[in-house]
Amino acid sequence: MVFERLFRAYGLPDRMRTDNGVPFASTGCSGLSKLSIWWLKLGIVPERIQPGRPEQNGRHERMHRTLKRATALPPAATLAAQQRRMNAFRRFYNEERPHEALNQCTPQSCYTPSNREYPTRLPELSYPSYMETHRVSTNGLLKRRHVVMYVGHLLHGELVGLEAIDEGLWHVHFGPMVIGGIDERRNHKGYLSLKVLPM
Repeated sequence: MVFERLFRAYGLPDRMRTDNGVPFASTGCSGLSKLSIWWLKLGIVPERIQPGRPEQNGRHERMHRTLKRATALPPAATLAAQQRRMNAFRRFYNEERPHEALNQCTPQSCYTPSNREYPTRLPELSYPSYMETHRVSTNGLLKRRHVVMYVGHLLHGELVGLEAIDEGLWHVHFGPMVIGGIDERRNHKGYLSLKVLPM
């Protein structure tokens, strides 16, 4: 996997800013995807821009425009030739071209590797002692007392934390992220589903 290779080489970032497309997000619980779940387990917080607001990731969008102009208009005749163009662009963009946002320095001259190493084993998420922890079943459910709560099938096998907010009200956490809320007062025949909270 590309991300694994990059994390081994350069260390783990604190957060990853992305759009809301696949593979970064999904239509499931709080937009979690398999990739963002993996990132959270590595201690990387997914930071998604608002849908339809590419200007919130303006530097990245600007780089895409520069990349397209330099390498794909028109595209190279072969895949190998296209890859050579991409490699040359990456060297030029990172090592030679001064960037206004970096006071005319190159990205390479400003880069500092992360001191967070990629782990040999994926750590289990841990939660503060004031939270109840529950493991999500294969069908995306967790049981608390006599109530079954649906939190999402992508979280099967994962540990989630329940934080009491008020009488019968809970925030559901996956790592540092609040993924939704449970209102036990809306118990319907022993079944509840996660409600996504406004972010």
